[in-house]
Amino acid sequence: MEREKGNILAKYRSLTADQTVGFWMIVWWIANLIVSGCSELANDEAYYHIFAQNLAWGYFDHPPVTALLVWLGEHIFSGELGVRFFFTILQPIYLYIFWLIIRPAKSATTEQPTRQDGELYAMITASMLILQLYGLIAVPDGPLMFFTSLFLLTFKHFTESRRWAWLTMGLTLGLLALSKYHGALVLIFALLANVGWFIRNPRKIGELALSGVVALAIITPHLMWQSDHDWVSFAYHLSDRNKAFELGNVIEYIVNILVVFSPFFVPLWVQAMRKVEATTPITRTLKFYPAAFFIFFGISVFRGYVQPQWTIVAAYGLVWLLWSYTRLHTRTRRYVMKVGYATLALLLIVRVVLICNPIGLRAEVFENKSSYSEMAEAANGRPLIVNTRYTTGAKYDFYTGGEVYCQSSIDHRTSEWEFLNNDDNFINREVIIEVDPAKYTEQELSERVKSIKLSNGRTFSYVEEPKFQPVRKVRIEAEDFTLPEQMKAGDKIVAKLRIFNPYPYDILLDGEVNSLTIAWRWATPRCSYFPLAKGITLPAGKQTTIDIEFTLPDNQTLPEQHYKMGFAIRHRDIPTWYNSEIYKTEITK
Repeated sequence: MEREKGNILAKYRSLTADQTVGFWMIVWWIANLIVSGCSELANDEAYYHIFAQNLAWGYFDHPPVTALLVWLGEHIFSGELGVRFFFTILQPIYLYIFWLIIRPAKSATTEQPTRQDGELYAMITASMLILQLYGLIAVPDGPLMFFTSLFLLTFKHFTESRRWAWLTMGLTLGLLALSKYHGALVLIFALLANVGWFIRNPRKIGELALSGVVALAIITPHLMWQSDHDWVSFAYHLSDRNKAFELGNVIEYIVNILVVFSPFFVPLWVQAMRKVEATTPITRTLKFYPAAFFIFFGISVFRGYVQPQWTIVAAYGLVWLLWSYTRLHTRTRRYVMKVGYATLALLLIVRVVLICNPIGLRAEVFENKSSYSEMAEAANGRPLIVNTRYTTGAKYDFYTGGEVYCQSSIDHRTSEWEFLNNDDNFINREVIIEVDPAKYTEQELSERVKSIKLSNGRTFSYVEEPKFQPVRKVRIEAEDFTLPEQMKAGDKIVAKLRIFNPYPYDILLDGEVNSLTIAWRWATPRCSYFPLAKGITLPAGKQTTIDIEFTLPDNQTLPEQHYKMGFAIRHRDIPTWYNSEIYKTEITK
């Protein structure tokens, strides 16, 4: 036995740096594979499972690569492992590619990395919480990091004037764009870091343009999808996510960045930024990435909440800086390895908790199977209409296979469910509708609400609707109507509304079950609804024209700020989304 152990150790010690990195990447992948198959889905993962059921060139809030990877995985494995399988594969590959980018090139004058250097690289990457997490779960950050590593490799070849590098770089950029929209920053920051180099090498500007043409050809189907869907993804990310400034968001952003990239390495990164020289286009890019991403999203946090993984590409620069500096300083190397071992011990505990939850934590990755089974029992074979939480509908679908639809809400946000028509299958059937009991103040209405306590600690409240008749597809058009850019209390809105009912049943706008309203949404997001005409019947399959007049209330009711206004049919139990075009205005004094 001791001889066998000795032989194994001897073989390990004989590994080259490249082999050492490859070995630990495989070990890491196996560990990720185990946790991925034995832990429950996070909310967004279930949402991308819904994407994968309807493959397309685009989705409400993401380009298509994530959906494709989930779809492929679910055709190989069932359950959580099917959703996550290809994401677990991407991480060891992109970390190994990045190792090949930053390791010194083989030459007679360059000191080659040793096995210990390979171990140091593996430890640095494994010590970053953000890299640990996004090798486990099925989210767009996995393909973003994979194609970023390929971009960095092809950009390196491009700056070294390798043949056809412009073509491979263009292919990579196209796939990067189809992975996550933040991929645009990967290219922009690389170009900004090398403005001087391009000025000194003007011929490369033409080759860069050719790369852009190749990338554009690849993403054209996605752009066509966006055009067909009113550029919904770009509107959502660039405008709809904006919120009022909150100091708490800034503090949370700073704390999150320190935690996910390891606060124990911060002094070393500062020192590495000072000491490690960037002498090539690729190293200048890597040195520029951390500051560029942190500052860019540090500014974005003033417009709303910033998720820490949006800065994940900065990890490439941080890994290169720390590895390049630490491998040359013995004491620093020992410190990094000790911090790494301590971090891995903590992460091992986290992985055990993810698999079996021995301490009974309540979070989105626990108690899903039992909780959604309890909801399915309440449904008793009836379809479920979910109240605004788009990931709840997705998890219900994944864990129960039951019929479900998530109605978008002006009070919250819309989602990919907006493009799905599941609820058409529920017409005139008995359904249950998830509701917020706090909104049912009248006794007659509150008596309709039923509630059950779920295993995950949440309370599931619902009402029963014996004959479901949705109204979300009703179209409202304001004839020759333009909303002024600025309005004030007392101003009137006068419009002729053409309302088309596409459903095979009449819809009564009685002001109780269904109400014709004008909705005013502001950035938090919050929304105020005001009733318009009532006592009107919308005949099945026909158009109805009505005249409406609305007087803006005082500034206490609608405070001075920017609004998105629209017309909507509001159902008593179901969340409301606009049935009309959305108009923008500002209410002033």
